[in-house]
Amino acid sequence: MIHKYLPKLKYKDSGNFFLLAGPCVLENETMGFEIAERIKTVCDRLEIPFVFKASYRKANRSKVSSFTGIGNEKALKILKRIGKEFSVPIVTDIHTQAEAYMAAQYVDILQIPAFLCRQTDLLIAAAKTGKVVNVKKGQFMSPESMKHAVHKIRNAGNNNIILTERGSMFGYQDLVVDYRGIPSMQKFGAPVCLDCTHSLQQPNQEEGITGGRPDLIPTIAKAGIAVGVDGLFIETHPKPEIAKSDGANMLPLNQLDTLLEDLVRIRKAIAR
Repeated sequence: MIHKYLPKLKYKDSGNFFLLAGPCVLENETMGFEIAERIKTVCDRLEIPFVFKASYRKANRSKVSSFTGIGNEKALKILKRIGKEFSVPIVTDIHTQAEAYMAAQYVDILQIPAFLCRQTDLLIAAAKTGKVVNVKKGQFMSPESMKHAVHKIRNAGNNNIILTERGSMFGYQDLVVDYRGIPSMQKFGAPVCLDCTHSLQQPNQEEGITGGRPDLIPTIAKAGIAVGVDGLFIETHPKPEIAKSDGANMLPLNQLDTLLEDLVRIRKAIAR
């Protein structure tokens, strides 16, 4: 379980999977608090260890006109307030060495985006902050090759690592999940998370807006729990159709409760 690997985070020994969930990017303070409260309520009821997820800034955008954020310091301060208000850890993306040190002042987990998972200097900078480092597997990488990312972080003196599966490129405009990668990456001695939303992206669309298959989020999540993944990553929004980033593959917030209830039942059935 995640508490075994990540002692700096105060998780209950629930025997459950853990959940990294929230909006793709922090759009405003009100929205952030609304989503965090809703997820925290259901996770407390189901005894699911919960980490609130939101990017303070989006660097990987298809178009130059795409929304990137509300300002770095402003967003990070809001994330810190959310963590304090709901007593939950916070995870956010970083893109450069300087961002690692900046974001570490506000959050508990630094997330390395999939396209940057081989950037040695970035991994080392994140590791040296002492924070938990969540590395997303590149869409272009095999699960087995992620051992090198793990080694870089551990070699920098940090053993607080999460690896996240987020699909592999299948042609130019689609992704698939190879569930064999979950036990493969678990062999590296770090908990493995499954990104149920980005795994359903349909990137590289001509109009410059990434598509997706959010109707398949429950399918991806249930299969992940069935094969023994340690945690799930789910981006969710009250109204994905008007979200400023990744709306095409986010779970509507009002569907989260039912999905998590189903997943807990599957987890308990497997445990028996």
